[in-house]
Amino acid sequence: MKTMITLLFSALCVATVSAQTDDKENAMLNNGIKFLDIPYVAHTLEVTDGEEELIINCDEVDCTTFVEYALAMALSPTEDGQVAEGDFADKLQMIRYRDGKISGYPSRLHYIADWVNNGVRNGFLEDVSASYSPYTQKVSLSYMSSHPELYKQLSNSPQNVAKMKEIESSLSGQEFHYIPKDQLPFNGLPWIKNGDIIAITTNTPGLDVTHMGIAFYVDGKLSLLHASSKEKKVVVSKVALGQMLLSNDNWTGIRVLRMKK
Repeated sequence: MKTMITLLFSALCVATVSAQTDDKENAMLNNGIKFLDIPYVAHTLEVTDGEEELIINCDEVDCTTFVEYALAMALSPTEDGQVAEGDFADKLQMIRYRDGKISGYPSRLHYIADWVNNGVRNGFLEDVSASYSPYTQKVSLSYMSSHPELYKQLSNSPQNVAKMKEIESSLSGQEFHYIPKDQLPFNGLPWIKNGDIIAITTNTPGLDVTHMGIAFYVDGKLSLLHASSKEKKVVVSKVALGQMLLSNDNWTGIRVLRMKK
């Protein structure tokens, strides 16, 4: 297991110091900022051939693990500005696995609908869009069981595929609130705050969400702090989140989640 204490508390670059100073109490945003320029690497959790285990690798992140690490840091108690690795690991396990219990590959929360349900159920996430947006969409999940060849732990395990089908069926039909992309102004909305978790919804068949990041207002526009597969690192989007959405035909809108502590 890779340790992450040294990385998490490294000095911020000059470009991010003022952003942190402006919002000192926003743990989610400030922890996310510390990951700027960390490389984007896919499949960092798929490193074992044996039993499922908690992987911590803050040297390389994808869009989901970036959000998970920032959230686990924000939820963890601190002492003299430091987070104990054990506390961090406990929080991360609760975020990443259904009710914090590791029981094979299917116990990991692969679909964001499942990930959000787990966070709300366990009291560390609030579904903000459910409180403010009247727009709804039904979950229809099948992507993983329909494409097992894309997943190391599914390609050679009919048992895991069958379990994923059960999970997909249990989630499909559920309704969630979201903001359609044509309803999101470039300057954001008053109820979307710095540090909120942004989950980008998709029209890709069998999926609900295809990208994640952290809300960050820059020069009056709602931007996205995220691990970018295009730029191969954690960045703040150069354009407003609303513009990002309009530029991608597969992105339909956003869900907005907020850490509860």
